[in-house]
Amino acid sequence: MQVQNDNPPPDVPLDAETAARNRLVIAILLISTFTVFLNETIMSVALPRLMEDLQVSAGAAQWLTTAFLLTMAIVIPITGFLLQRMNTRPVFLIAMSLFSVGTLISAISPGLELLVLGRVIQASGTAVMMPLMMTTVMSLVPPSSRGKTMGNISIVMSVAPAVGPTIGGFILDTLDWRWMFWLVLPIALGAMLLGYLRMKNVSEPRYAPLDIVSVGLSAIGFGGIVYGLSQMGEHAGEGTVPAWIPLVVGLATLAVFVYRQTILQRDDKALLDLRTFLRKTFTVSVVMMAISMMALFGAIILLPIYMQNVLGMTTLQSGLLTLPGGLLMGLLAPFIGRLYDRYGPTVLLVPGSIVVSAVLWFLTTLGVETPVPVLLVAHVALCGGLAMMFTPLFTASLGSLPPQLYSHGSAVVGTIQQVAGAAGVALFVALMSMQAGAMMANGASEVAAVSGGIRLAFLVGATISLFAIIAAFFIKKPEPPQFGGEGEPAFAGGH
Repeated sequence: MQVQNDNPPPDVPLDAETAARNRLVIAILLISTFTVFLNETIMSVALPRLMEDLQVSAGAAQWLTTAFLLTMAIVIPITGFLLQRMNTRPVFLIAMSLFSVGTLISAISPGLELLVLGRVIQASGTAVMMPLMMTTVMSLVPPSSRGKTMGNISIVMSVAPAVGPTIGGFILDTLDWRWMFWLVLPIALGAMLLGYLRMKNVSEPRYAPLDIVSVGLSAIGFGGIVYGLSQMGEHAGEGTVPAWIPLVVGLATLAVFVYRQTILQRDDKALLDLRTFLRKTFTVSVVMMAISMMALFGAIILLPIYMQNVLGMTTLQSGLLTLPGGLLMGLLAPFIGRLYDRYGPTVLLVPGSIVVSAVLWFLTTLGVETPVPVLLVAHVALCGGLAMMFTPLFTASLGSLPPQLYSHGSAVVGTIQQVAGAAGVALFVALMSMQAGAMMANGASEVAAVSGGIRLAFLVGATISLFAIIAAFFIKKPEPPQFGGEGEPAFAGGH
């Protein structure tokens, strides 16, 4: 496989014009990806308002989130193919066009059906942006400075979802819910126009076969898993369709998908090349990333529930409390990236995973009288620990791959993030709901029951986080790729 072979090997110094071109391309991708990822969680605080305005049930309104996650899980595995067959600029314009059209449809939606369609179209564009940015950065940025650039990507990955609920709370406090889309639309259109005028092609497309069977298996497999997990989280296992049915179907189909990829990749025809997992650093990093995403999205869902249903805070107040942590992640990300470039991942991952685990263990003590300032400090510490983990994990995982697997590695990382996020939400909410129901059946008040359910959910999360601490010791900084006499990277084992 050969991807982006019009660029020199990473160890070759760039002329001023090429370096300026690369910086511009990465900057446009960062701005655009931040915009589309901000949209992913801005809706999280809007469901009660939407249920009231559209006169729909909680289960129906939840499809706004479920449909978005489903689309992401289905589209992301296909992006490896798209990034090989198409050039940078057209892929970018397709992604931002889809996102902008979806945003416009959502903004003018008179009812739930059209709003769900708008969210699906939005998600189709969002799903392409992150793998596009990751693959482009890995191809353009030399290994010696990838940590700094990945730090900027971590701002997109962590801050945008973290501040989304805060922005949503501000909008809903004063404006109609449609303004969540009207305010995003001009930003998306501006980013698309900037890309149309200034985006440069930095890749050379090549022929890559599309295995239609793999596309179908991927859609059923990843879609079934995310749908099943989402149903577990939304209904605590008591949905119209039992959550275990799509989950089992998804897992069984995914097993067939994996087997088919192992056959196809022998001839470089796989939709998702799983030889990425032959690198120990990539595999361990992805596992650790999954645990981190479960903790992040689980906390994003549970803490607002705790603040509003137990502490009696408003939507706006709970959004404001989570804002400092999100901003801290953004402030730390570039600094952590430079530390990675200088010292490697271990000095960041080990303390970061310990901090995250410690905070999750503290959250198992939450009660009806927990002081708000203490909760604020805990959330800021959690975000700080996660910030120390995301940049090294992104950089080490993709940096351990040969360049011809960057597009596949980016697609794998994006897919794992979506599945792990859905799993975190499902696990935490299902545990909270079951424990709260059991406590209320035994005579506990609703506030005490919700508090007890949240403690149990964080207890399980804290236990899982211990595995991340162990994994942190096994992630090493990858060696720069070795290039042969003709400038082509060698496809060899290693990290």
